[in-house]
Amino acid sequence: MNKKILLMIAGVLVLLGAALLVYKIATLRPKASDSANTPSAGAVNIKEEDDLVAKAGKLASQGDLLKAREMYQRIIEKFPASSDIARVREALDGVNIKILFSAIPTPDSFIYEVRKGDSLSKIAKKFSTTTELIEKANGLKDGVLRIGKKLKITKAHFSIVVDKSQNILMLKSAQEILKTYNVSTGKNNSTPVGTFKITNKITNPPWYPPTGGMIPSGDPRNVLGSRWMGISKESYGIHGTTQPESIGKSVTEGCVRLKNSDVEELYAIVPEGAEVVIVD
Repeated sequence: MNKKILLMIAGVLVLLGAALLVYKIATLRPKASDSANTPSAGAVNIKEEDDLVAKAGKLASQGDLLKAREMYQRIIEKFPASSDIARVREALDGVNIKILFSAIPTPDSFIYEVRKGDSLSKIAKKFSTTTELIEKANGLKDGVLRIGKKLKITKAHFSIVVDKSQNILMLKSAQEILKTYNVSTGKNNSTPVGTFKITNKITNPPWYPPTGGMIPSGDPRNVLGSRWMGISKESYGIHGTTQPESIGKSVTEGCVRLKNSDVEELYAIVPEGAEVVIVD
């Protein structure tokens, strides 16, 4: 075989080798269509989160509040940077309050059997809770107690933290945040900072404005709304409002202002003597 033929055969073999290499690379590389059909890690996480949120919502709607709470807490721990985290926290807040206002037994509650001479106010005072919370947790409509009736009583130590920088109020049980409320605080940084106590509670309070006189509850000019909880700083307190559009702003004379529905909920939970911490 002459030299020219050998060179031709060698050239053909080189071309065949190159073609085989290109083929192998092409088969190893994922196709564009395959890549499009393969979910990214972010997409997988979003789907998992959505599935968990849906399951938690279903559990809550079915009345399985303890499992719903556990699942919402799990979502917050697993997806802290989620764009839906505020919605999940709001759902958890709602579940926490529903559990508190239900007869569902929890580690921070116990069963008390009504005795002769008991009344709601006596039981509430004895266990540092509120008559409203006992009523709500036990479905009491008229406040009448029968000897031997079993009541769910909370033994949680509730406290309040107000963050002026965000205009929020956090209801806490020990170190756990049960619910976060939007509030208004004082203009010109007039809300006092420090640690205080709830000293008195008034339903449908009258308002004594700085200009003098008294404005009764129900009057649109009465800025205190439906509830007042005074703190151990004279003239300051936590109250409702006749101006719900002001919530979230620094516009008060120094008090902490909530929507009436929110302050009524808080009023039912927090007893006199509870700690109130206000921070900048």
